[in-house]
Amino acid sequence: MSTPANLTFRRASPAHTAEVLSVLNEAADWLRRRAVTQWPDRFDRSWIEEAIARGETWLVRDGGTAVGTLTLDWSDPLWADTAGSAGYVHRMAVRRRAAGLGAVILEWAAGTVRIRRRDVLRLDCVASNGRLRAYYEARGFLHRGDVPVGGAPGQRRDDGPVTWVSRYELPLPG
Repeated sequence: MSTPANLTFRRASPAHTAEVLSVLNEAADWLRRRAVTQWPDRFDRSWIEEAIARGETWLVRDGGTAVGTLTLDWSDPLWADTAGSAGYVHRMAVRRRAAGLGAVILEWAAGTVRIRRRDVLRLDCVASNGRLRAYYEARGFLHRGDVPVGGAPGQRRDDGPVTWVSRYELPLPG
């Protein structure tokens, strides 16, 4: 997919919560219909409200239409055992009509992390999602091990079911 000339990245505010949920739930539904256990069937508002309030969640728009979302934050307890300054991508999703936009979003995230003078871009995905793991590896992300995470897929908790996730990082040379 070529990058649309009118593609913009805007911080989501609490007023955009429904739009963020709409993009995430469309992607979650698409995954569920393909029997991919990456995320829950539906996202709960409470899972995204704090990141939106902190200004870490972004809406990607093509013209005035939300076609993608991601959360880009600056710490992640899942990586507490790993040195380096990083930016962390979470809950990246695109609408099906914008399929192919993921690479553009990852490129934008890497550039944003570079501007903040961080060394790497990190993310994770459910370890059993071989297609997504291959996608990240094809874009230069390096596998940095698998770790258990509590809660439902897509949720981070200290309790609940355990999901194994694969951690990936992309080195960002100066």
